[in-house]
Amino acid sequence: MHAIRLHTFGPPENLAYEQVEDPRPGPGQVRIAVRAAGVHLLDAALREGMRGGPANERAPLPTVPGREVAGVVESLGEGVAGLWLGKRIVAHLGFVPGGYAELAVTEAERLHGIPGNLDFAEAVAMIGTGRTAMGILQFADLGPDSVVVVPAAAGGIGTLLVQYARNAGATVVGLAGGPEKTARVRAGGAGLAVDYKDPAWPEKIRAQLGGRTATVVFDGVGGDIAREAVALLGPGGKHIVFGWSGEGVHDGGPYLVDGVSEQVLGPVMLEKAGGPDPLRTLELRALTEAAAGRLTPAVQRFPLREAAAAHRALETRGTTGKVVLEP
Repeated sequence: MHAIRLHTFGPPENLAYEQVEDPRPGPGQVRIAVRAAGVHLLDAALREGMRGGPANERAPLPTVPGREVAGVVESLGEGVAGLWLGKRIVAHLGFVPGGYAELAVTEAERLHGIPGNLDFAEAVAMIGTGRTAMGILQFADLGPDSVVVVPAAAGGIGTLLVQYARNAGATVVGLAGGPEKTARVRAGGAGLAVDYKDPAWPEKIRAQLGGRTATVVFDGVGGDIAREAVALLGPGGKHIVFGWSGEGVHDGGPYLVDGVSEQVLGPVMLEKAGGPDPLRTLELRALTEAAAGRLTPAVQRFPLREAAAAHRALETRGTTGKVVLEP
């Protein structure tokens, strides 16, 4: 099979498209003919050598990156029910890489059937980005009185947060960089789409809101954009922090305000989701919302062999929606 392999930590150009041996499913596992593999900003940080996973170690090299796949089950390991064979499925591989490939192996217990109205790329967007969005939304009780600000509203998570808030009847303000992205945000359901590259963007929002103040800021960006967005909150407003891409993945940190900000990633999100398998709970919620047509992920597709270009575009904010590789 063909796969993307990383032999040395470093820039996107280190991602090599190579012929490698086909993986074999072990007991309790399946082999998937991959039709779509999700690309995450964390993948780029791990590519550069960031430590991660339960042991907080760098990935052993060479490695095939990628932790989100959708495709068709084409081979079963010992003990796996035959009903999975030939099924359209989507799965998050956890901390085990291997997704940027024509074939991938994972445990059968990680599989979800893909609803018939979703294609492979949309399904892979919901299994990772979608489950994160569902986790974030647990911390905001949205309704017609809500005024929601979404920085990076053209991104994978931002697109879903805008749609969910719109469905709840909230007034939605989406921020994005440049006219093309703001047009996408507006088309995606934001009542007000604003270009954060315009230095006057906070004043424009205040003028459009006509005296109303924000009740929720969903912040995955941090930095100056977060500071300005938080200043739009009224008394009792919430700053829900789930990332800080504007500060850098490696050594940055979120912008926080005592009594206003709440960090929701990691154990906090999982505790809120509850159940014996909180991540699976959130995955099921995300797929259910997409199957019902309430959430539609935005997807930007790259051929598998162009993984380096996909990483470069993601890191330079040259993408919209969820970035997906297609073999």
